[in-house]
Amino acid sequence: MAPLIALVAGTALARLAGLAGVAALDGWHPALRVGLALMFVVTGVAHFAPAYRADMIAMVPPRLPRPDLLVTVTGALELVGAVGLLVPATARWTAAGLALLMLAMFPANVSAVRRGLTLAGRPATPLGPRTAEQILFVGVAVAISFGA
Repeated sequence: MAPLIALVAGTALARLAGLAGVAALDGWHPALRVGLALMFVVTGVAHFAPAYRADMIAMVPPRLPRPDLLVTVTGALELVGAVGLLVPATARWTAAGLALLMLAMFPANVSAVRRGLTLAGRPATPLGPRTAEQILFVGVAVAISFGA
């Protein structure tokens, strides 16, 4: 839920700043970039936070090697991607790469639900709502990739 809140709140606040006269945020496209960047900061930091890291490592499907390294690499990619979204010259390509990254990581979410895992003591988000969130997140990244 925190990533969704970060996306929506970040986008709304950035859009309001644009309407208030911040030229760099004047429009939905830059506001979406800020919202998605904030979402990736939240999820990227979680890959390294002690309260979440062990659970994220456990989410990696068992057939994949070095789940600890995969969590580290994906967390780093999310944080670098958040920065890339904020740079207009790199935002489109970064958004496309992050969309692919989200698709590649989605099986870990499916695996977590199927194995009844928790994240910071809470059950994994059920697959229906998690899939809907994922479609939204990927859709925003695609919109940024192809947008104005």
